[in-house]
Formats: sequence, C-alpha cells, structure tokens
Amino acid sequence: MKAIIKRIISPLLQKASGEYLKKRRKYSYRGVSVWVEPTVFPPFLTISTKLLLQFIETLPLADKKLLELGCGCGVISILAAKNGAQVTAIDINETALEALRQNATDNNVTISVHYSNLFGNLQGKTFDYIIINPPYYPKAPQSIAENAWFCGEDFEYFESLFLVLPEFLSGTETYMILSEDCDVDKIKAIALKNGMAFELVQEKKVVTETNYIFQIVRTSSL
Repeated sequence: MKAIIKRIISPLLQKASGEYLKKRRKYSYRGVSVWVEPTVFPPFLTISTKLLLQFIETLPLADKKLLELGCGCGVISILAAKNGAQVTAIDINETALEALRQNATDNNVTISVHYSNLFGNLQGKTFDYIIINPPYYPKAPQSIAENAWFCGEDFEYFESLFLVLPEFLSGTETYMILSEDCDVDKIKAIALKNGMAFELVQEKKVVTETNYIFQIVRTSSL
C-alpha cells in the first residue's frame, strides 16, 4: 500500500511544484538565502536538499575543490563556498545558472558556474568532493524542469553518470543522496556494472520518508 501511495503522490508533488513555482520564491538555510526561479528544482518541497546541507556542514571544506553536479538554485554550492570550499556548480538549466550567479553575488561568495551535461564540459578538472542530488523517477523528462525529477524510462541519467564517473573518483569523495521512493537497488546495480559501489554514510527518516546519503567508491576489483 505504501508503494502505491508513493507512486500517486510523487507525480502530484512534481505537478504541485510546477504550480507553486510559477513565480520565483525564496529559500533560506542558516544565513544563506537564494531565489528559486520557475523550472528550477524546489528545495522547500522535499527534504533532500536540507539533509545535504546538514551533511556538508560536517565536511572539512576549507580550501577544498567541490563540485555540485546539478546545482539547481545553488544553495548547497553557496553554503560550501561560505565554509571555505572552492566551488564549481554545473547544471543544464540556464535559468538555474543565471539565478545562481546572482544568488552567489547576493551571498558574497565566488562560485565557478558552468553549463554542463554531467561532466561534458569538465574534462581535465579534478575535485576533492562531488555532491549529487539526482533525479530518480523512471520517466522520460518532457521539459527542462522535468529533468530535475525524472531520470529516463530506463534510468538513462544513471547509465550516463556512472559510465564517466570513474574518471573523477581518484582522490575524490563523491556523495549522492537517494530516497526510499526510488529504486535504490536498480541504481546500485548500474553503478556496480561500471565498477562502483555505494557505502552508506547516513540514513535519516523524516515523517514517512527515509533518505540515504551514500559515498560512491571504486569496487575492489578495480
């Protein structure tokens, strides 16, 4: 019954966020305030962003190079920069990137902001940390906004991500947040066939939903 309810609620949540975000809205966390524009992932309608914000506050970020893969409104990137990291933020949503540039200025931090489909425009760059809050509902996105929610009918987002991620794992701590709403086992299997494994770092239940933060590492066979 719980699975059936979630299959109903999740599309409704995505639709509701579209209605709610027909105008820009502000999101704040511990002194960081950002504007969230229409078509950009809404951090106030889910718990994942807040959990990641709490998590990165525990990391030793001073003078470290951090990449936020799929930055959305950029609140995670801005908090990391405030904590001393040298931050690169990427997304395929130009609206999100333009807003992040202004949000960074408003919060008095410097962030390297780039358009990139996954690692497409990052070849040759290295990072100490990579932070990923991915889309994970198995449906083909029909708009730029839906790319924040849907990973493709056959999990194409993860197929593409885990195909190239090993190039960036050496010397890098990579963290991904997932919800029990998604097919965690399927995502783990895609990673495994590309030589990567998930190590659970944090598990937290909020109301009726459990979220997991995993560190992605090379398997021992590589």
